[in-house]
Amino acid sequence: MSLRKNLFLLSPLTLVLVAIPLLAQNLPSAPEPGASVDSPASLPDALRLYRMGKFAAAEEEYEKLETGPEASSAYIGLSRIYLKEEKPDEAYAAASKAAELAPDVPETQVALGEMYFRQGKIADAERAFINVINSGAGDARAYLGLARVSDAASLYRRAKTMIDIAHAHDPSDPDITRLWMATLPREDRLKALADYLSHETNDDPETRTAMERALNFLQQEPSASHHSCHITSKVTSTETDLRYMLMDATHFRGFGLDVKVNGTSSHLLLDTGAGGLLVNRRFAEKAGLKRALQTEIHGIGDRGPAPGYMAFADSIQVGGLEFEDCRVEVVERNSAAGEEGLIGADVFEDFLIDLDFSNGKLRLSQLPARPGEPAPDLALNPKVEDVPRFYDRYVAPEMKSYSIVFRFGHTLLLPTALNDSLPKLFVIDSGSFTSAISPSAAREVTKVSDDKDMRVSGLNGEVKKVYESKELTLTFGHLRQKYEDMVTFDTKSISDAVGTEVSGMLGFTVLRMLDIKVDYRDGLVDFKFDAKRWQ
Repeated sequence: MSLRKNLFLLSPLTLVLVAIPLLAQNLPSAPEPGASVDSPASLPDALRLYRMGKFAAAEEEYEKLETGPEASSAYIGLSRIYLKEEKPDEAYAAASKAAELAPDVPETQVALGEMYFRQGKIADAERAFINVINSGAGDARAYLGLARVSDAASLYRRAKTMIDIAHAHDPSDPDITRLWMATLPREDRLKALADYLSHETNDDPETRTAMERALNFLQQEPSASHHSCHITSKVTSTETDLRYMLMDATHFRGFGLDVKVNGTSSHLLLDTGAGGLLVNRRFAEKAGLKRALQTEIHGIGDRGPAPGYMAFADSIQVGGLEFEDCRVEVVERNSAAGEEGLIGADVFEDFLIDLDFSNGKLRLSQLPARPGEPAPDLALNPKVEDVPRFYDRYVAPEMKSYSIVFRFGHTLLLPTALNDSLPKLFVIDSGSFTSAISPSAAREVTKVSDDKDMRVSGLNGEVKKVYESKELTLTFGHLRQKYEDMVTFDTKSISDAVGTEVSGMLGFTVLRMLDIKVDYRDGLVDFKFDAKRWQ
């Protein structure tokens, strides 16, 4: 696959792996969780503590080794602890110190690749992992790193191959096991998850709780045939109106979509920055949605996650399409970001999505068929398959002009150049009223000042510190957008949740002028702007 002419460099996505050993020889075995401590400080002891989630103790062990012959490995261990503790700057400093001490060691290159990935330098990360793999070093975490890159780049077959090799090399690494479990058939996933959660792991409490809830759900619903949200209408495409939603009497909030849930009409904010279908408690009660599983709802804001629960709707109707037995999340508060709810564009990932914001239309149609593959059954996602299928990105002839995006769950990250500098990753977020940028990204290219009058809030409350950036030009896809000033706030919580640096968001104020086509399956987007309409 060749990349189109663009203002960002992503050519490593087309690199071909050469002579990758399926089973490297002489790999060091991982220590068992119950291994005894034979010395005051050792790399195996520190690794064991890291894998058990005892980060403070592991950090202490690694620090004892900083002046000895194993110093570079100690700094690598510290870099991974800092990433777990959501301290990316400290993590990069530790990895850089390892690189000073042992620049040519494969383990060091892998650690740097992990830092590049967290910094949003996806192409640099991929290059680092591929170089280590092609060297024959057999480092399990190099395969893990390339699996994560591949997954973000919609190269799912490659991701599956890489994570299987990583797990074969080191099945005791919980970081590898988490990603490996997600690729398993449903029954195998249930068993693996139950075994995984029976041990101490290095997951944060939020992730651990989410995995426990996922296990509970899998145990309650052993087959994906339940709650598949499959299509029941005879038509497989539709067009429906998008309606402006108001923030107040004079300001637009975003675009809303009419959605019927159990026959009850709702007007939901169509949000490309959100995932799934979320409604507030009041509407859930009106639509007869019954609590199935307790959960938490996360979003922008400094107030923390909101309590909520999962429910299942007998039917959901969007335009001329109707689906049955569908998952819906309910936020316990009586409002969801000021509306009856949100509908993430990712729920339509089985379709080619045409968000014609400029003309107020949503069009859903079938995606181009993959060569030699049967057309898949259509559903309103998210759905879970009994036997997952893995395909790499397919760029149909009619999509050659589309831009590549990186996908992290429901989040689409678009490489975006700031004042013609190297690109940063921005969320395509129609649910955000305006475009925004992080202070760190903005300071690289322009001036940033306090803005005491601006208020930014989301599902999880108000953002405490808001700034303003001057004279910015964003270049994305084939378009350029100039801003005299731009809302600026810390996006670290978003970056930590995604696992890579999110430098800003393309919001409603710019997206409303565009016709945007989105192919979630293949990680592709296309933007069209009618200059005559907006003169």
